[in-house]
Amino acid sequence: MRDTQREKQRHRQREKQAPSGEPSVESSRNQPLKKEKPKWKSDYPMTDGQLRSKRDEFWDTAPAFEGRKEIWDALKAAAHAFESNDHELAQAIIDGANITLPHGALTECYDELGNRYQLPVYCLAPPINMIEEKSDIETLDIPEPPPNSGYECQLRLRLSTGKDLKLVVRSTDTVYHMKRRLHAAEGVEPSSQRWFFSGRPLTDKMKLEELKIPKDYVVQVIMSQPLQNPTPVEN
Repeated sequence: MRDTQREKQRHRQREKQAPSGEPSVESSRNQPLKKEKPKWKSDYPMTDGQLRSKRDEFWDTAPAFEGRKEIWDALKAAAHAFESNDHELAQAIIDGANITLPHGALTECYDELGNRYQLPVYCLAPPINMIEEKSDIETLDIPEPPPNSGYECQLRLRLSTGKDLKLVVRSTDTVYHMKRRLHAAEGVEPSSQRWFFSGRPLTDKMKLEELKIPKDYVVQVIMSQPLQNPTPVEN
């Protein structure tokens, strides 16, 4: 009798974990991962760096609230494979972790214990209003600042690799020219750098003196390629 009551309690708990109006994971058939990527539009045009920051924030915080870390790790790997069009690998990761997909999508998943996991669409595909990468041609019309114009100063940068450094720049430098200075120091092409200050993306034509960055404030630099032959920079 007690076993029957326990079973009823477990059944009710499973129903609570299921979305309203939908069958629980126990009564839903596990479907293979669909190949179609979700299409969505961001509230604002998003750069590659902003999308990456948004994803990093999700993966850093989601496992802390609920679910099992090993399942979150598997979902992160599966999401990366899915976006890279390696559908077979994504499915293998899901199967290996005993993850159930009631609707054939990573936006709603369950582990073998019935815990529910939800991945936001921005972790699976970029938005349709993604800002395209700047081409080298577009930067050719940015004039060089006059020699020795303005004043020399140090700009604090925090690279996406985790490295902090101080870059020697001039107040009349544009963001593009500062990217070139960073390229000389760290070996990362200007087109592979995305600069942000206080969450605001900095465009190539902005001048340092116009940005009014307070002393000792840090500019974030998202880099989309590994460092190549970096040169030490004195702090």
